[in-house]
Amino acid sequence: MSRPLPLLAVPNVSEGRDAAALEAITAAFARGEALSLLDRHADADHHRAVLTLAGQPGKLAQALVAGTAAAVERIDVMDGVEEAQPRGEHPHVGAVDVMPLVYLEPSMRGAACAEALVVAEQIGTELKVPAFLYGELASGRVRAALRRGGPAGLRGRMVSGELRPDFGPSTMHPTAGATLVAAREPLVAFNLELAAPARVADARRIAALIREGGKEGLPGVRAIGVALSTDADHVAQVSMNIERPLEVPLRAVVEAVGRHAEVTSAELVGLAPRAALEDFPADVAMPAFDPRRQVIENALRGLPTEAAG
Repeated sequence: MSRPLPLLAVPNVSEGRDAAALEAITAAFARGEALSLLDRHADADHHRAVLTLAGQPGKLAQALVAGTAAAVERIDVMDGVEEAQPRGEHPHVGAVDVMPLVYLEPSMRGAACAEALVVAEQIGTELKVPAFLYGELASGRVRAALRRGGPAGLRGRMVSGELRPDFGPSTMHPTAGATLVAAREPLVAFNLELAAPARVADARRIAALIREGGKEGLPGVRAIGVALSTDADHVAQVSMNIERPLEVPLRAVVEAVGRHAEVTSAELVGLAPRAALEDFPADVAMPAFDPRRQVIENALRGLPTEAAG
C-alpha cells in the first residue's frame, strides 16, 4: 500500500540576512516529528527566506504556529515604516509574510483548507498577529491586494476600516505586521537574471508584459522586476510566482522573457513539481538547482515515515 501524501507548508519569512535569526526560526518550525524540513532558500536582496515543510493533516498547525512565534520574536517589519524605508526587494506585510498550506492532489484540498484555517486562527488569537486569508479561502482575494503599499499601506486600510483581518486584532502587530494565509495547489517561485545592458527598468517592463493581464500575459504568472546588488553593479532580475505551473511550465516562462532580453541564469526558489521542469532549456543555467531536493516528487521520497505517514 502506498503511503499517504503529506500536506506542504511554505512559510515565507521576511528575513534573508541574519543567519542566526534564520537558524533559530527554522529550528522552531522543524522542531519535533510533526514536520519535516524539505528546503530553505534565503535571499539577502529580497530580504526573505522561503521554507518548505511537509507533514500529515491535523499535525501541522502547532509546529507552524511555534515557528511563526520565533519569527515574531526576531523580525521587525514595522521599523522605518513611517520613513518609508525599503526593507528588501520583495513585497511584504509581515514577519511571516505568507503561510500557504499546499495540497498535492485535489482530494487533499479539504484537509489543506481546514489546516490553514486552524493556523490562521491560532496566529491571530495566540500570537496577536492579524491574519488575512487569501486565494480560495477568501473568494479569490490575491496577495498583491493585501500587500499594496507594504506594511504602512495595510495598516492604513485597517485603521480606516477598509480592511479587517479574518482572525486576530484589528490593528497591525507593532513589530510583526500581519500574516497572509491560504490553501492552494503547488506554485513555483522562479527568478530569471537578465544579461547586461538590461537594467531594473527593463526587468520591470518585461514583468509587466508577461504577468497575467499584461500585453503578453501568461495565465497565473505574477511578476516584478528587481535589482540585485553585486560587488560590481546592480543586476536586473524578473522575479515570478507561477501559479499554474502544469499549464505554464518554466520553459514557457523562459521563452516569454527571452523574447525581450537575454537570460543569463535561472533560480528556483523552493520546490517544483517534476512536470513544471520538463523540457527546460539546456542553455539556461540554474546553478543552485538540486533535483534530489527541489523536485517535489523526489523530496517526498526521502521523507521519514512519521512525516510521510
